[in-house]
Amino acid sequence: MRFHGEVAVVTGGAGGIGRASAKLLANQGARVVVADIDEASGQESVRQIEQDGNDAVFHPVDVSDYHSVQTLADFTVRTYGGLDIMFNNAGIFGDGAENVINMPVETYRRMVAINQDGVFYGIKAAANVMKERGGVIINTASIYAFIADRNQLPYHATKAAVVGMTKAAALELAKYNIRVVAIAPGMIDTALIDPWREDEHVWNTVQKAHMRRKFGTAEQVANVVAFLASDEASFLNGHEYFVDDGAASFKR
Repeated sequence: MRFHGEVAVVTGGAGGIGRASAKLLANQGARVVVADIDEASGQESVRQIEQDGNDAVFHPVDVSDYHSVQTLADFTVRTYGGLDIMFNNAGIFGDGAENVINMPVETYRRMVAINQDGVFYGIKAAANVMKERGGVIINTASIYAFIADRNQLPYHATKAAVVGMTKAAALELAKYNIRVVAIAPGMIDTALIDPWREDEHVWNTVQKAHMRRKFGTAEQVANVVAFLASDEASFLNGHEYFVDDGAASFKR
């Protein structure tokens, strides 16, 4: 067991990377709060964790609202007595339909509210709890923080911000024995990219963005999350870790 009753919060825990990470953290001994705006799917994540004989509860959260995120942190402390691992994973992806000239300002603002503000709120709320005994904060960035794609300016901007916030928060929170790291997934086969399945050409093209010409899985990303949350990664801090089969490392 990597964990011995440590308390973990996973935002975006209703599916994809979040669900896979919540299940793995629980399987490895953590007590998990699954947090999401989608209550039905979040409760399903809890059901699957409990079916494996592990400990989890659900709490609703709107990561674009700081009060909602703070309420989540307070609930976690009331329920489990503390917070050791905060996985700021909730996020949305653009549909790629419009370039910056035609894109509504509201599209940009919504992406910032969820992907960028949500991570800031998660860092702030978690740090206020962790400052007494330390902990680990993991943020979901993306390879899109480092490479450009068409019609995805808001997504690029928010994920680059996550990388910057990770480094800054790691420096500021080091004196409290809080580590802050980020993951930068490539194209992971989750519901987030379901629209691409409708076009076989697009689907095949995107798969070729990886060195071994295939998508990653949520479980592969969860393995990295669990490692980063563990004592095995105790000297890793302030960096982003690519989970992308080399997608950000070669010219297509």
